[in-house]
Parts: sequence; C-alpha cells; structure tokens
Amino acid sequence: MQGGGGPKGLFSFGKARVKLMNESATKVTFDDVAGADEAKYELQEVIEFLKDPGKFRKLGGKIPKGVLLLGPPGTGKTLMARAVAGEAEVPFFSISGADFVEMFVGVGASRVRDLFEQAKKNSPCIVFIDEIDAVGRKRGAGMGGGNDEREQTLNQLLVEMDGFEQNGGVIIIAATNRPDVLDPALLRPGRFDRQVVVDRPDVKGREGIFKVHTAKVPLGDDVNLVILSKGTPGLSGADIANIVNESALLAARRNSDKVTMYDFENAKDKVLMGIERRSMVISVQEKEMTAYHEMGHALIGKILPYCDPVHKVTIIPRGRALGVTSSLPNEDFHSWSLNYIEAKIVMLMGGRAAEKIVFNNYSTGASNDIQRATDMARKMVCDWGMSEELGPINFSSKQEDPFLGREMSASREFSENTQVAIDAEVKRIITSAAHKAEQLLIENLDLLHITSKVLIEREILDAEELDQLMRGETLPVISKRTLEALKSLKIEEIPSNPETIGSGIIGSNINTTID
Repeated sequence: MQGGGGPKGLFSFGKARVKLMNESATKVTFDDVAGADEAKYELQEVIEFLKDPGKFRKLGGKIPKGVLLLGPPGTGKTLMARAVAGEAEVPFFSISGADFVEMFVGVGASRVRDLFEQAKKNSPCIVFIDEIDAVGRKRGAGMGGGNDEREQTLNQLLVEMDGFEQNGGVIIIAATNRPDVLDPALLRPGRFDRQVVVDRPDVKGREGIFKVHTAKVPLGDDVNLVILSKGTPGLSGADIANIVNESALLAARRNSDKVTMYDFENAKDKVLMGIERRSMVISVQEKEMTAYHEMGHALIGKILPYCDPVHKVTIIPRGRALGVTSSLPNEDFHSWSLNYIEAKIVMLMGGRAAEKIVFNNYSTGASNDIQRATDMARKMVCDWGMSEELGPINFSSKQEDPFLGREMSASREFSENTQVAIDAEVKRIITSAAHKAEQLLIENLDLLHITSKVLIEREILDAEELDQLMRGETLPVISKRTLEALKSLKIEEIPSNPETIGSGIIGSNINTTID
C-alpha cells in the first residue's frame, strides 16, 4: 500500500501509460517522410480537418473517427504518425497496444477508459496506438472460452471509438503489420473509417528515401542515388536507412572524408547477402565445388532471357551460405509471368547441375535451392493455376490458426488421387528444370570452366566483369570499383624507406580496401 496514490503506486494500474507530445521535442514533419505519397495525402487531409473543420462541415462532411496504417515492417508507419504529430497543431497522445494488457484482470479496459477521458479533455486531439494487433485480435480466439483480458480491453476500445456516447474531435491513428488478425468490428466504418496501406516504396519512392537519409551525409562525386534506388528493389525504408548508415561506417573505417559509391555497394551487399566471413577456413576442394555451383547459377541467369540480371557472384562465405549469387530485377514486379517463374526455377537448379556435370557428385549446398524451387513449383500447381495437367483450380490447404479465432482443423477439399497428381506435377516441373539447366551448362561447358577458375582466383565477380568473361575478354588486374576506392583513400604520410612500402600505411590501407 506504500505510495498508493503515486504514479507507480498500487491504485495507478488503471491509468493509461500515454505520452503527450510536447512542443519542445524534436519534430518530424512530412518533409522527412518519402516514398508513401498516398498515405501522406490521406493524413494531411486529417490534419487539415483538425485545423479548419468548418471547410468540410459546410458541405456535410464528418470528421473521420480513425485511420489504420497497414503495411509490412519497416515501411514507415510509426514515422508517419510522428510526422502527423509534428504537423498537427493539436495535442498528440501516443501509446503502444501492449501497454493496455497487464497481469491484473480488468486493467486493460480501465486504461482504455482513462485514455479516452484524457483525450476528451484535450479535444480536438490525435491518439496514436502503435502495434494495435496486441489488443485488437479477433474475439473468440483459442480453445478455452472467451473470458479473456484482451477481449475486455478490445470491447472497451470498440465502445469508446463508436459507442452510445459520441467522441467529438478525437481521432485515432493506429499502426499494424498484421491486419489479418484484427477483429472485423474494429475495421468497420465508424471506427477505422480509413485504412491506409503504407507499402514498400517503388523506384521513385526509394530515390526520395535515399535523399532524406543522405541529406546529412557527405557524398562523393561518383554517388548516383538513381542507380542505388534502381538496384534496391523490394527494400523497405528501414532497409535503405540501414544501407546508408552501413556505407557511412565503412567510409569512416577507411579514413575517407566522403562516402563513395564503393561504400554504398559494399553496404548493399552486406544488407542483401549477409556479412563476409573471411576468417572461415575452407578446403581447396570445397572452394572449387562452391565456385562451380555459384557459376552454374550465374551462367544460367545470364543465358536465359527471362531471368533477373545477375548482380554479383561471390565464394566468400556470407551469412550462413558458403557462396552467394545475387540477382536484382531491373524493375519492380507486382506480378510474375509463367516464363519468369520457370526461368527462376531453372536458375535455382543450375548450381546442382554444375556439380553433377563437373564432379559427378552432389553437395548439401543445394538444399536451399531445392527448397525454394519446390515451394515455387507447388505454388504454380496449387495457387497460381499454372499447370496444364490440373488446370486453373486452387488446391492450397487452408493455413488457419485456432488461436486467431479460426477453424481448428484444416480440411482438405480434394481427393487422394488429386494429391498424387499434384505431387507428380510438382516433380515434373522440378525435374524438367533440372534437365534444362544441365543441357544449358553442357552447351556452355568451356565458359563454365573459364569463369569458375577466375572466380576461384578473384573470389568476387560483379555483373560487368562477368559480361567481359562471357565476351572472351581478359579482366584487368584490379577492378574499377576497387581502383576508385583506392583513389578516395586519405594517405597521411609516405614512408621514406622503399623497403617499408607494403608494410607501412599505404600497404595497410590498401589491404583493408581490396576485396
């Protein structure tokens, strides 16, 4: 009972742990948000409504009750809410969905009541609930009945948002990356009137995000943000922020005054393919097999017209892989064609095919390739209707979770004979792709040997160097990117004794730079 009335006392459990944004805090504005123009437009309208409600009310428009921000992780939903707080000249309350739920029963509902009481006193205002799926999950979930603390909290939230008593001037903004688990009553008009999708940015959006994050970074003359935005398809705003930060750290490690394109390329490889594990000891035989395996992927990626262009091949262990072949599409795809998927599966089977042709043996390195190819082939048959044998019918079994208030048993809506036909069709797609990969590599066997030997020597080949090898040209001693990086090095002193060159400052700097 000590300190019963204090902020951390026994009787303060029912109080909402809400934070009110003060004017002295560092403001984030819409200028700091790039890559989500539609979401910005929707939220700017809400802010305008709060500033000048008469403009909309004279035409019979009502203030929206709530805006739900949906989208994958890292796309900037919380940043968008912080920008609304910076732009809106009204009180802004922020709270996390997990802050409502406590070990004592009834506390969550009490906190919701307290939150709305505080909001009504300061109306018009904005309330931001981050990760609302913590409190807004479907009711009736689980197998043990419905008297659940989360359900009481959600029921109170539903009543406060649009119940018998009207909330004038309180706008709720909520963010989640799990819209599929939310209760339908929460999503109806009158509660969350608008659902704004904050998706991964397109190429123009990525360029804008690069501009925002590189605003305070000293960039080299060779840095081209357009090329960087084209070379990062599918990445979210958080991924791009990570690439910019990593490139700045790499430039600082090289004692450089500016961040160059070389740093950005290395940072991109680190984010997309994993960190280099140069200390890992690999035997000569294993290195050779890895080189042929990766070159099998790369050559098929270069030969087949529908494949994504090969960006880089490396046999330096990265992440959990012994070698990596990175492919990046030239443009953002929103749907895949049959030709593209088939070419992708052939490319995945190329590494295993190279091992079979050259060594007449297989390694465990193809396990991830086989898994991805099988998943893609099964989706072709069951989800995308791309099988001539079975036709455009959906055979995918429902993946339903009883803890989200859904069916407990996943029923299969097709016969055993159909299951056998599905398995046979998946096997046919994979085996025909493997056979095609073998044929292509046998036809280009000399090229496979030449490129693999160069890869063993150099350990890394980029797209430009691979094109040179395929044209029959010899590669220069040092790559263009490494040469540019060496030019940007800051050399403080030159040793007077010629014998010390290589062990002194110049040599040590060069060793840290060369791949």
